[in-house]
Amino acid sequence: MKAARWYKARDIRVENIEEPTIAPGKVKIKVHWTGICGSDLHEYAAGPIFIPVEQPHYVSNDIAPIVMGHEFSGEVVELGEGVTKVKLGDPVVVEPILACGACAACKKGKYNICKHLGFHGLSGGGGGFSEYTMVDEHMVHKMPEGLSYEQGALVEPAAVALHAVRQSKLKAGDKAAVFGTGPIGLLVIEALRAAGASEIYAVELSPERAAKAMELGATAAINPKDEDAVARLHALTNGGVDVAFEVTGVPVVLQQAIDATTFEGETIIVSIWESAASIQPNNLVLSERTVKGIIAYRDIFPAVMELMTKGYFPADKLVTKRIGLDEVVTEGFEALMKEKNHIKILVNSQE
Repeated sequence: MKAARWYKARDIRVENIEEPTIAPGKVKIKVHWTGICGSDLHEYAAGPIFIPVEQPHYVSNDIAPIVMGHEFSGEVVELGEGVTKVKLGDPVVVEPILACGACAACKKGKYNICKHLGFHGLSGGGGGFSEYTMVDEHMVHKMPEGLSYEQGALVEPAAVALHAVRQSKLKAGDKAAVFGTGPIGLLVIEALRAAGASEIYAVELSPERAAKAMELGATAAINPKDEDAVARLHALTNGGVDVAFEVTGVPVVLQQAIDATTFEGETIIVSIWESAASIQPNNLVLSERTVKGIIAYRDIFPAVMELMTKGYFPADKLVTKRIGLDEVVTEGFEALMKEKNHIKILVNSQE
């Protein structure tokens, strides 16, 4: 079968590899659509981050080259012995977390902060940028009736956004700011709408992405190149937002997000970082602010899909390009590196 494998930074190859053979407790999936994630782009531009290159991953036992793609939907085509959660022909999405099940976090059910955390499609196990993939039964979620396969490919990134909002202290009626409105930032805006935020401010350099933020329900968009975003947010909110979400991974933005909050405000770091960021601790101490990091999601995929059935996280507004697997590098990764107007590019693994 065809698959796109990561060898090193700026080296992803579409090549023929062996199709997975079903095993007990496993579900084999014919992949339909897979999204290119910001994490994938980080791996392409400056990896490895999650991709194991020196020794096999603790859970997957795989090492680069790795089949990429962890935001995907598909159809169940084969069931391993003992599988009862889904049946042949079911449309499914995959919750791609690889967790050991034995560390302290896993034992408390917090598998997304597993000591050996990895992701199917980043840390081994096969991935969505392939014609077929195989996963453990517990990773599969049947899609509700009426959700398209394209919509299914957005469940994973939408889960990141919803988890970020759920893990924050935001309450209905609170004010929020989202720094960076790429795909995850836009999905955070959707999650904030679902959570009942009264005002949602987007801080974004790209006019196209700022416009999309407004289309999805942001109260206002602020371009930090044109004005002091922190001062503007304080003016608009009479003292700062209750919660700020940092979704850029740009070091200078972290301090801006913190400064944009009110006293006792909270900043949620959603980004994966390529380099260190410095902050002034007094900006936290003197206003009793807090900063919290989140990673991925847990126990949330069903809730995301239910919100999708109600119109949240709409694929028709978020998907800006559809390509075939053979085009994943030139029209996918390279396009995202060069063209900042794209929101979400989906890859059809059967083309």
